[in-house]
Amino acid sequence: MTILQKLAVLLVAMGVAFGSAWQVQTWRYDGKLANQAQLHLADLSSISNAATAQVQAEQDKRLDTEQRLLAADQQHSREFTDAQRNQAALRDRLATADLRLSVLLDATDSASRCDVPATPGTVGVVHAARRTQLDPAHAQRVIGITDAGDQGLIALRACQAYAKAVSVAR
Repeated sequence: MTILQKLAVLLVAMGVAFGSAWQVQTWRYDGKLANQAQLHLADLSSISNAATAQVQAEQDKRLDTEQRLLAADQQHSREFTDAQRNQAALRDRLATADLRLSVLLDATDSASRCDVPATPGTVGVVHAARRTQLDPAHAQRVIGITDAGDQGLIALRACQAYAKAVSVAR
């Protein structure tokens, strides 16, 4: 064998060795890449599961808050309806003279020019301060004012309950 032939055989052997080494490296890197892809998929899966759990927890929290707000709204609606019914009954009783509103008189007030004696008379059994009845029309206006005040207080409590429920939910 000549040197050229030996050199050719050597070059072919080197090429085969290089190709084999290249193939082995490719197999190794393919294995590493496949392993990294599996790890990446596992990481994405765990991140996705954590995000899903967080979204579910937030939805549960929102649903709980909505249910509490609905219950509070129903309670305040009942209170409002009850207050309206009570005010209507009171107005009806005032209109039918079944009930009369009265006010306390200040017998010591000289500016009022009230001729009602400060001491109870022998005719009555009431030993409290003197009172006088309001005109039914004035009594109706007083009831209207208290009705508006009651509605305002109920609305205020509803707003406060809503603000508290929403701030607790955050």
